[in-house]
Amino acid sequence: MSTEPQGHARVSADAAARGLSVEIFPRPAANSLVEAASLMGIEPSDIVKSLVVKRSDDTFLFALVPGGRSISWPKLRAVVGVNKLQMPKADVALAATGYERGTITPLGSTTAWPLYVDEAVLGRRVAMGAGEHGYSMFVDADALIAAFEATVADISVPE
Repeated sequence: MSTEPQGHARVSADAAARGLSVEIFPRPAANSLVEAASLMGIEPSDIVKSLVVKRSDDTFLFALVPGGRSISWPKLRAVVGVNKLQMPKADVALAATGYERGTITPLGSTTAWPLYVDEAVLGRRVAMGAGEHGYSMFVDADALIAAFEATVADISVPE
């Protein structure tokens, strides 16, 4: 049996190792972005989706995009410097990160893939998945970007 922390404990351990302050909290399930934001007392754009993206060489990256926006594939490809990227199937995303869809976060990922963050999250305190269903976390976006030495660019479009 593994003694490594799992779920949100893995997120907390990685955040602590990076000197990053996060607030992890239980939250009820929501049926929409608007409902989730309302439950947390924030705006939908303050919820950041952590998306795992597959490159053609079978490596991955994380793309962080605020609620109400989606990845702009042409913009992300240009920033990454590749001509093909895709969303992997759920089982592939789990194998790449150790997290199920809906819980994915770069914090505590089983592999530290490069992080690309949409510029719209700069200067904000955001909510993200926390590695486990039923939990979210608040984190200062700028501190998260610094902790990962993330690439910040315009990589999204309105949904």
